[in-house]
Amino acid sequence: MTPTRKRRLIAVLVIIVGVGLAATVAFNALQENMLFFISPSDVKEQSLPAGKRFRLGGLVAVDSVSRDDDSLTVKFVVTDGLASIDVRFKGILPDLFREGQGVITIGELSPDGHFEASEVLAKHDETYMPKEVAEALEKAGHAASKGSP
Repeated sequence: MTPTRKRRLIAVLVIIVGVGLAATVAFNALQENMLFFISPSDVKEQSLPAGKRFRLGGLVAVDSVSRDDDSLTVKFVVTDGLASIDVRFKGILPDLFREGQGVITIGELSPDGHFEASEVLAKHDETYMPKEVAEALEKAGHAASKGSP
């Protein structure tokens, strides 16, 4: 093998290894940042480990919202009709957040079983409901308000 061919072969091998390494790093980063939607029924059925981030969605149960007087902590219950999960959120809720409305919360289960939300998303008008929430409510036997756009 001539020295020129040897250099070309080494360069091609370095490029292949570099592309493979970059693809592996990108895949692992995407896997760690992917959040799955899980309904309250799915949370009860599965044994999710504390600290695993996911999106919890459903309806805010009527008469379940309570606010701390001395902090921004809000406690409420998210339900899909079959199961309910207690949620705690410290922060400012969206203006459209209210009881009986669809909501998606992003966070993780705490060791004592409630959901610690880091973000709360409320539907933006009466015709919108996230597809996953609508499907979970239909599966639980509740009609979604108007369905997805």
